[in-house]
This record gives sequence, structure tokens and C-alpha cells, in this order.
Amino acid sequence: MMNRRHFLFASASLALLPAIARAQGGPLDLSARLFQVIDAMDVEHHWPAGVHIEWESGEPDGKPVSSEGKHTHCSAFVASVAKRLGIYVLRPPDHGQALLANAQFEWLLTDGQAEGWMQLADMAAAQDAANQGQLVLAAYHNHKDDKPGHIAIVRPGTKSSSQLAAEGPDITQAGLDNFRVTTVKKGFADHKSAFAGDEILYFAHAVDPAALASQ
Repeated sequence: MMNRRHFLFASASLALLPAIARAQGGPLDLSARLFQVIDAMDVEHHWPAGVHIEWESGEPDGKPVSSEGKHTHCSAFVASVAKRLGIYVLRPPDHGQALLANAQFEWLLTDGQAEGWMQLADMAAAQDAANQGQLVLAAYHNHKDDKPGHIAIVRPGTKSSSQLAAEGPDITQAGLDNFRVTTVKKGFADHKSAFAGDEILYFAHAVDPAALASQ
């Protein structure tokens, strides 16, 4: 497993984020349009747990599952969203669906910067970046390399610092339960130390307004 202490993260200053995310209509317009696209993917009725799926559409493909476990698809959903936006995050066929969330966590900490991803300092920085129209991921690596981690997309919001501390930002996720809107605390609850132990890392990538306009 990769320990978060083994990595240095870049500043979460929005001034360092690519200017493209602040162009064309302003951050509120950009973040609203981004989540129109994400919400239209209807995660609550796609990427169901317990079955094999086509990773990009989230539709069951009838193939037998090839390993034991709960077979949730958080990482496939995140990969599909990113691809739709013209953003690369580790995905099939470069990595199989099994244990993909752990692999995405490691990739974001290593190769992700070269693909435009920036590690953020904390939940407040993640919320700010989401409000600016960035694609923001919350990612957790399981303590055991052979057990699944979790990854989700941070939504815009206006929570106070105390609300963020109590429950984290709102997120959209696939998992054992798929949610269009839930909190980081609830969405990562199957991993007991993830939220309570401050083991969730946050990453942001600029969104090209032209990619949204084409949807």
C-alpha cells in the first residue's frame, strides 16, 4: 500500500489551477453545467453492485464475475465520467476493473500530475475546487492491497467549515449503494478509518468548457 506520508502534494491554491476552468461564463456556470452532465449519467440506475458491467456505460454485460467480493464499480463510474469530459484517469484497458480504485489512488499520486491532476490539501480545498468547476475526486486506498478502496466525485456546495469537518463535502458515487448526492462520511462508511482517520485524499483537474458544450 502507498502511504500518504510518502508523497508531497502541490498547493491547493486556485490561482495555480489551469485558467480554462475559470473561463466562459464563470465558475458557477461551469460547475452547474458539469453536474448536469454527470447527473445525466444516472449513476443511481447504472454501475450496479454485484454484477459484471461494461465500465463505460455502467450497464450489466452478462459476463460472470471472476473473483470473490462485492463487485462495486466506483472506479469504473469515475473513469467513465472523466473520459466523457476528455480527461484521463487510470481506466480499462490500462487497468482491469478489479481493485481499480486502489490503482487510481496510486496513479493520481504518481503519474496523475503529468495528466493535469493536482493533489489538494484538504476537504476545504476540495470544496473550493469543485465550486470553481474542477472535476474533483475523493480517493481512498484500502489498508490491504488485495481489498478494494473507494473513489467518488466531489460536488459543489456551500457547507460551513464545521459541516465539512462533521460530514465532508457532498459527493456522487457508485458503490454498494449508488448515490447522486451523499456525503463523504456516508459514502466512505464501509471503510471505517477512511473519514475518521483522515485517510481520504482529494485531487482536482480543470474541465474544458468545450468538452461540456459537446455533451
